[in-house]
Amino acid sequence: MAFVLTEEQQMLRDSAVAFAAEKLPVSQLRALRTAGAGFDKAAWKDMVELGFTGVLIPEEFGGSGFGYVGLGQVLEAQGRTIAASPLLSTALIGASALLIAGTQAQKEAWLPKIAGGETLTALAVDEGPHHDPAHIKLSAKKSGAGFTLNGDKRYVVDGGDANLLIVAARTSGDAGDATGITLFLVPANAQGVTVTKLSTLDAHAAANINFAGVNVGADDVLGAVDGGYGALEQVLDRARIGLSAEMLGAADAAFDMTSEYLKVRKQFGQLIGSFQSIQHRAAIMFTDLELTRSCVAAALDALDRNANNVSELASLAKARAAETLHLISNETVQMHGGIGMTDAHDSGLYMKRARVLENLYGGESFHRDRYARIGGY
Repeated sequence: MAFVLTEEQQMLRDSAVAFAAEKLPVSQLRALRTAGAGFDKAAWKDMVELGFTGVLIPEEFGGSGFGYVGLGQVLEAQGRTIAASPLLSTALIGASALLIAGTQAQKEAWLPKIAGGETLTALAVDEGPHHDPAHIKLSAKKSGAGFTLNGDKRYVVDGGDANLLIVAARTSGDAGDATGITLFLVPANAQGVTVTKLSTLDAHAAANINFAGVNVGADDVLGAVDGGYGALEQVLDRARIGLSAEMLGAADAAFDMTSEYLKVRKQFGQLIGSFQSIQHRAAIMFTDLELTRSCVAAALDALDRNANNVSELASLAKARAAETLHLISNETVQMHGGIGMTDAHDSGLYMKRARVLENLYGGESFHRDRYARIGGY
């Protein structure tokens, strides 16, 4: 596949990289960690004004309809500074869910608010320690004209800051069944919703959420009753591809940080970058980065073309990005030596963020297995 950014996409990329460097540096993540805040609201307002929140949303709903390749450039830029922002949860996952499964009324109600930065969304899907989107136990029982939700969701990304939750619930069948899953739009302040914010390894926002007798109406169903798994998988694939773009950015920045250090750090009277063993390790990192870049580009492009192999490319990109980021984040710490082991140096922050991103919405083994199954193995 020949893949080159258009002039407009390149301009968006340049703008996103400059914005992340100025408004979302790693130092800001340290400040948020100290303050216990999920994200910088002033920076979020600036992102809204730049149009980042409406990149996927059609013009009729207040966005620019610029597509997934465009949004991928913004996510990659924010990955470079391991920025904490609700962009992926809201502008990618929330917008995608509504575009894929929403009614016209739901789109009119929520998409303009997402584009305008008023509404933050969070996808509540997993209930156990590992990603398993079919293993849904949270129940949605028919109650009058609507449904009553009972159950728990674990590690909901940006769940503590969202005001609209996209909840995967079971309306029939048993945990593990792909059928019988329904998606619901649930206001975070609905009676019976209890949000418990988590203190996370990577200083990014997440929460556990309990639903105790939460009543929702029939018009809060997103898509078809009992038929939400297909839409959920489509949304998750978009989340996985967006995360892969973010992981690419983090890996790229960590590699740049390391390569610069190899040019200045001396040992035994020589620059450590002159040692052949170090050069070989750096070459492996660079090669893996370029392979990952191709996988992410192909996946983003497939989304914009509405290709029939999106799921395959999503798992390929996520598995490849997870392996690359794992390697580079490890090597970044190792090659920086003693300083790399301290909290004062940024390398440790990249490693911590890497471990979370690797496992979010399915780790490397999950997606290698899924890629094989899609291929008929």
